Amino acid sequence: MRLVVQGSAITYSHLAHIHQLCGTSVQFIQTAQHAYYLANQATILPAIQQFCAEQHIDCAYVQDTQILKDFGLCVMDMDSTLISIECIDEIADMVGIKPQVAAITERAMLGELDFAQSLRERVALLKGLQESDLLCVLDERLTLNPGATEWIETCKKNNITTLLVSGGFTFFANRVKAMLGLDYAVSNTLEIIDGKLTGNILGSIVDAQTKAGELIKLREKLGLSTAQTIAIGDGANDLKMMTAAGIGIAYHAKPIVQAQATYALNYVGLEGAIGLLTT
Repeated sequence: MRLVVQGSAITYSHLAHIHQLCGTSVQFIQTAQHAYYLANQATILPAIQQFCAEQHIDCAYVQDTQILKDFGLCVMDMDSTLISIECIDEIADMVGIKPQVAAITERAMLGELDFAQSLRERVALLKGLQESDLLCVLDERLTLNPGATEWIETCKKNNITTLLVSGGFTFFANRVKAMLGLDYAVSNTLEIIDGKLTGNILGSIVDAQTKAGELIKLREKLGLSTAQTIAIGDGANDLKMMTAAGIGIAYHAKPIVQAQATYALNYVGLEGAIGLLTT
């Protein structure tokens, strides 16, 4: 294994202390501005994990076989993963009900509510909203998360196919797909009649099982093994697709997701995925 530490807070003294805890003669190698790795680590040391957490440094023990050139597919959530907002919460803000909707969103992401049912309940509250309000959210509030562009560019350079699969909406997913140059995007479709939301979703809902299914379907289409796939998400409805992937990366995620993910990024941006898989 290699020990990968990342974060803008890292100093030489941090690296020296971690190196001392490792008790090894091998020195850290810097792979990016805030990313370093230490090779040939035989065991996971909780003392290092604890120290890094206290210092707001991302820390991961990565298998030596897991490097960028060996992956062929990356499947990613959208809201709060590729982008900084939860789109449905911002839409709700347009009609003054963001606190109510955001509370339901939070519980769904924590795994406390059935995602599909909670989504239907939230969308129903948006009935009558103008399509122009969606455009306002799209143009004024939707921003990419730090490192998203760098991560997708790295995927392209390494011939890794990219798929956005979201419990959010095509209205936003298609924009994000275009912004980042993603290969595929799958999401829910809001019913809009005469320029207004009806409060309904067209077709079946993209939920946790759908996300996992889309990953498996594209993986098989590409002729890849499970070990060649990456999934990145932040909420409970991402867990099934993360389990279906070779590695699951929790990005600034809920505790339930961090506990079950292969690796977690809490302090760096999505460029941290590059640091994890680069030697």
